[in-house]
Amino acid sequence: MRNFLLASALFWLREYHADGLRVDAVASMLYRDYSRRAGEWTPNEFGGREDLEAIAFLREMNELAYGGVPGVLTAAEESTAWPGVSRPTYLGGLGFGFKWNMGWMHDTLEYFAKDPIHRRYHHHELTFSLMYAFSESFILPLSHDEVVHGKGSLLAKMPGDRWQRFANLRALYAYMWAHPGKQLLFMGQEFAQEREWNYDRSLDWHLLEHADHAGVQQLVRDLNRCYREQPALWRRDADSEGFAWLEANAADDNLVAFIRNGDHDERLVCVCNLAPVVRDGYRVGLPAAGAWRELLNTDSRLYGGSNVGNGWGIEAEPTAWQGQSHSALLTLPPLGVIWLVPASATSNRAPAAA
Repeated sequence: MRNFLLASALFWLREYHADGLRVDAVASMLYRDYSRRAGEWTPNEFGGREDLEAIAFLREMNELAYGGVPGVLTAAEESTAWPGVSRPTYLGGLGFGFKWNMGWMHDTLEYFAKDPIHRRYHHHELTFSLMYAFSESFILPLSHDEVVHGKGSLLAKMPGDRWQRFANLRALYAYMWAHPGKQLLFMGQEFAQEREWNYDRSLDWHLLEHADHAGVQQLVRDLNRCYREQPALWRRDADSEGFAWLEANAADDNLVAFIRNGDHDERLVCVCNLAPVVRDGYRVGLPAAGAWRELLNTDSRLYGGSNVGNGWGIEAEPTAWQGQSHSALLTLPPLGVIWLVPASATSNRAPAAA
């Protein structure tokens, strides 16, 4: 059986040229007592609960995959605090390339599902993921599991009227793309599918005839392009030096702000205003002097927003703020996320607000 499973994994990678393998429910393999009551499981030879044979198998599978088919990736859907899931086997890890960040997924969706007036009481659900974000190489999964079995679509999870639901979804995506980790969406989420996913039916592509759905698709397109062009978002993804909080405690404002750092002067500032009000003159720290601009604004009219923002020109003032040497007074859009970069960072621009 062991050889059959290993050969099957290699067959998918070599013959079908799959990009990689995702292993489901890894926690149930790692622990002999997983979902079992006392007396229903047998300890390992050392008296522990770890399944040593399963651990050896997963390590061998990853070694064969990465050693035999260069360029592939493996991901573990693992929901416990097992250490080293995405660490190399020669360092004692399981050898997966990535681990599903189940904690981030649950906490983030719980937060965004709350009416903004109640979000102040759940602020830690938005910030807790940074306590462990660099312990593994994570994937941020908004996967099939979140839009089936009566859970509804991502759009349906958002609170408020129709405009607010779309604004919340756009804000969720921009926050997700700026958060450390690799982003994963399931089919239909890129244009805000309204119905729960059903394998018996095609996606509702006709929704793209409506401006609000087309706006979400355009946002995802621009998020992907900006992500490729901004090394600060990925160069130090698994390194704590690649992230710094600017504001993590503004619970009453429903606001978080942080910096993503690459090498040298590669920087991107992300500001999330997750309340349905415009915030004028909100001071945010900036890590460098000079001109800054909105690289992306989820409230842009091109995405279906109200077009509140800062335009192309923001000048950093020599006023120390939030641990930074400079700062600026910003206009923050309602239920919106803005990304700021030095004006000289790139000539390719995603839509900003006026």
